[in-house]
Amino acid sequence: MSTERPRRNDGDDDARAPDAMTTSEAAKQERPPLDELMLAMDVVDTLRHRERLIERELGAEDRERALKERLREIYAAQGIEVSDAVLEQGVRALHEERFVYKPPEPGLGRTLALLYVRRDRWGKPALAAIAAIAAVLIVYQLAVRGPALREIETLPERLDVAHRAVVDLAAEPTAVAQAETLANRGETALERRDYDAAEESVRELRAMRAALEREYELRVVSRPGELSGVWRVPDENPQAQNFYLIVEAIAPDGATLTLPIRNEEDGKVREVSRWGLRVDEQTFRRVAEDKRDDGIIQNDVVAVKRRGELEPEYRVASTGAAITEW
Repeated sequence: MSTERPRRNDGDDDARAPDAMTTSEAAKQERPPLDELMLAMDVVDTLRHRERLIERELGAEDRERALKERLREIYAAQGIEVSDAVLEQGVRALHEERFVYKPPEPGLGRTLALLYVRRDRWGKPALAAIAAIAAVLIVYQLAVRGPALREIETLPERLDVAHRAVVDLAAEPTAVAQAETLANRGETALERRDYDAAEESVRELRAMRAALEREYELRVVSRPGELSGVWRVPDENPQAQNFYLIVEAIAPDGATLTLPIRNEEDGKVREVSRWGLRVDEQTFRRVAEDKRDDGIIQNDVVAVKRRGELEPEYRVASTGAAITEW
């Protein structure tokens, strides 16, 4: 009678136990669990992208359980286990519109953000417009504003130079006094930053200097075919007569000068080479007789303008009043 040796259990069955585990179970142990909040967000997203499912399953409250089962099947097909708590949280979040993107309210911040996002549309035109404006500003600064600022900066010096030029040239106290008045007026304008008024003082001082530098004889025009005198009846006094000799300024070199003359009838100053000098009736008649004798005016010089003096020295009775048209 043979005796069976007892079979020793050396652990082979236990060693084979892990091998009996299915591949899906091993995968489940290796997959890290998802955060419940992330799962709830995913549930809401799944519900939102399956509108027909929502309409069919959420149409009545008693079908909410069927909806949860359907969702559990969807995630199980992806190898994801979802608890009832997560499904409940997802369904509740769907009703509460959680995890739903809501655009920000209109405002400055949103407007600026949209502009930044769409910068590829307006960026190049805007840069071109900015460049054009910058170019205009640069041209204005260099061609207009710059010279104007330099003119203002040099105003005090130019006012002083114009004043000294008149004083050095003046040969009579009257011219010096007028120059002092203009210079003081210009300095006052500079103090109150009235640069236009200061510039006007400079111009008047320069005009004074030009007048002081002139030398000429004032002669009656006596050329054949040209008037040597005219008379007018003033509008203010129809019973009176005003007499004028037609004169011109002849420089020492024989040139005829063009001078600024104020017309006493309208008060306007015009640059003219001949004008009517107002004289008394006796002077007017004498010159007329002189021309009537042989067509030539023998004593044609009626005034002399010397360098350093503002006004000519008249040799006939005259106030210096004039007309520029006849």
